[in-house]
Amino acid sequence: MRSATSSIPTQQQPTGGAGATKKKMNGYVGFSNFPNQEHRRSVKRGFNFTLMVVGESGLGKSTLVNTLFESKVYPAKESDDGLGLAGSAARNGSSGTAEAQKRTVEITSVSADIQENGVKLRLSVVDTPGFGDSINNENAWRPILENIESRFDAYLAQENRVNRSKIVDNRVNALLYFIKPTGHSLRAVDIEFMKQLHTRVNLIPVIAKSDTLTPREVEQFKARVLADINYHGIHIFKPVSDQYDDPETIADNKAIAAKIPFAVVGSEKLVQRPDGTRVRGRQYPWGIIEVENETHNDFVSLRQMLLRTHMEELRDETDVSLYESYRTQKLLALGHVQDNGVFREFNPRLQQEEEERLHAAKMTKLEAEMSAVFRQKVQEKEEKLKKSEEELYSRHKHMKAGMEKQRRDLEDKKAAVAPPGPLPTHSAVHLDGAPRMPSKDKKKRGFF
Repeated sequence: MRSATSSIPTQQQPTGGAGATKKKMNGYVGFSNFPNQEHRRSVKRGFNFTLMVVGESGLGKSTLVNTLFESKVYPAKESDDGLGLAGSAARNGSSGTAEAQKRTVEITSVSADIQENGVKLRLSVVDTPGFGDSINNENAWRPILENIESRFDAYLAQENRVNRSKIVDNRVNALLYFIKPTGHSLRAVDIEFMKQLHTRVNLIPVIAKSDTLTPREVEQFKARVLADINYHGIHIFKPVSDQYDDPETIADNKAIAAKIPFAVVGSEKLVQRPDGTRVRGRQYPWGIIEVENETHNDFVSLRQMLLRTHMEELRDETDVSLYESYRTQKLLALGHVQDNGVFREFNPRLQQEEEERLHAAKMTKLEAEMSAVFRQKVQEKEEKLKKSEEELYSRHKHMKAGMEKQRRDLEDKKAAVAPPGPLPTHSAVHLDGAPRMPSKDKKKRGFF
């Protein structure tokens, strides 16, 4: 039996690099069917998707999630009048102020198994009740960041186990941040939250309850929000295109990116239009806001990006970029150092040349250091000798001056002791100045 390589002729085409060469097959092999195999395996196993929603109470987070997935992911809330904390404060009087002061951020999670056309989705929605509801929201982002990082830590711990056959992935794949429709710009709490979390999660800003603004106000508010995001260097998730995308996909991605931040309206109720058809929307005295009407809001574009076209990209961005960045920082903080040399191909000649180069560089460095030390020693010795010479010269000068003074003193004393006038002639004086004594050997002269 002949091998597949020998039975099918190939045309070898060199690639510019020194690695593998690119080959063009002249016949059908079958590995192009791999995406279909991957599709069948994915459908069989199902998907996991974790969505986090963050925003103040009363912005319609639960309603929007239920509208996105066309199911009751969140159960109906009792006595929910849509007023949120403000309505509760109005009902309870002064107790609302005390509640706002004591309100803390909580983390709750709701899971649901959803199936569509045979594809199973394990959906987990993480809610953050209490965010932005306190009077002091300075550190309201901290519990949310700790929750996201704890999910990364749990996944990292599972990766380091001996048996990794059953790894549960509950990392947050996307975060919908609900912006209050003030019509002005981002508040300090919004900016601080996004600055702290944009490196840990795929951030998707959403303008909640956009039906409270006019179309012109929505466009102006979007421009201000994007200006604040760009000014503070906040990274948000945007669909991008590559060389493998067709023109239609590229156009869709550009259209979706142009609508960020998404101005959305959520509704779980069906209302009747004047023509008798029933649509999902909100009924007002002046007309109907349709949820799935792209001229009314950006709900369709948000659902298109989040669920239909970029769900796998959100999961991949979380796994490849966000989690890997956190994992690297975590391991480096624990003292783990990676030797990148183990991933290079081994070539003895190149390794020998590299070692020789490193040795030559080391010797050059040592020679330079020794030369510097020698010059320093010589300089120190010269300075020491110069200092000693100066000390000796100073002492010599001092001693010479002392001796000169002593000589002058002696001459002064000599001049003071010597008598005035000429010396006597009968006195025999030696050349050295001492008187000559008469000799005893001469005969005494006298009368006898």
